[in-house]
Amino acid sequence: MSSGINTPSNGPRVKAFFYGSFIRKDVQAKSGFVPQKIEVAHLNGFDIRICPHAALSHSDRHTVYGILVDITHRQLDAMYSAPGVGVFLPQAVLVKTVDDKVVPALCYIPPSYGDEPADRDYLEKLIVAGREHGFPEWYLAYLRAMP
Repeated sequence: MSSGINTPSNGPRVKAFFYGSFIRKDVQAKSGFVPQKIEVAHLNGFDIRICPHAALSHSDRHTVYGILVDITHRQLDAMYSAPGVGVFLPQAVLVKTVDDKVVPALCYIPPSYGDEPADRDYLEKLIVAGREHGFPEWYLAYLRAMP
């Protein structure tokens, strides 16, 4: 039996919405996760802050773009327990795909965040990944303008 993190034997798959580091293919690969399918989606009712890394906060005036993937709970546990990731708690959310499907998903959100300025290198890598996924240009400009 394989002990690899991306095997079907690791349990049933759930939908997860990634908006920060885990939208990057290099970060996914470091954790052993290779998504079989990626859909661009957005999460209404939240705003993204980069302080110094991505964090979400409730906002009735914003939306956050990210990717929707199928993943096991074991894979999620491995990714979010990796050194340097920080504390993120799973929250059930509804995201909307680019073809207007509303999909329930898990989204990991930090319980709090600081007031530190954005890590510019991190932010640039996030923007590049967003462009590769086809996020709207207005959203990439919004990220680029973060302090």
